[in-house]
Amino acid sequence: MKIYTKTGDNGTTALFGGTRVPKHHIRINSYGTVDELNSWLGLVRDQDIDTHSKEILTDIQDKLFTVGAILATEPQKALLKNGKERLNIPKIDTATIALLEHEMDEMNENLPPMTHFILPGGHTTVSYCHLARTVCRRAERMSTLLYEQEPFDDEVLIYLNRLSDYLFVLARKLSHDLQATEIKWIPEKKE
Repeated sequence: MKIYTKTGDNGTTALFGGTRVPKHHIRINSYGTVDELNSWLGLVRDQDIDTHSKEILTDIQDKLFTVGAILATEPQKALLKNGKERLNIPKIDTATIALLEHEMDEMNENLPPMTHFILPGGHTTVSYCHLARTVCRRAERMSTLLYEQEPFDDEVLIYLNRLSDYLFVLARKLSHDLQATEIKWIPEKKE
């Protein structure tokens, strides 16, 4: 299979279903940012972290391919005329979201309570996780804009929102595991 097709040389690309759109289209920006997030998560997973976190991150990366497929499909192209699904794209469901919530609850049990905002950093691995979190927030912003224009399964928006929360808690857990100092943000008081 050739990687290059030359069909995008004019600045357009094809969505699932065949429609061609400009490469700067909000749909492309949405799933492209999810793809970028997936790459950052691969970098986090490649660090010296615990096996359980690696397994959860692998599952999340798999789910992000599902999110990307949903975002790459125009709603009118997803169904046949008889109402059946045209493409066999898995769903993001409440159980998928609940897993992230469960994982956050488990990690938080072993972390000191938060009393301040925390500056990203303290260890390279933690910084990678914070970068992934901010890319996740951008993916969420892009996807909400797309959702306003062409609604899709709103579980995707919930998943991206919960995932950014998960990545924040994971960054705190990694700080704890790596014995990195969390630097609290203390705003300067004006006199």
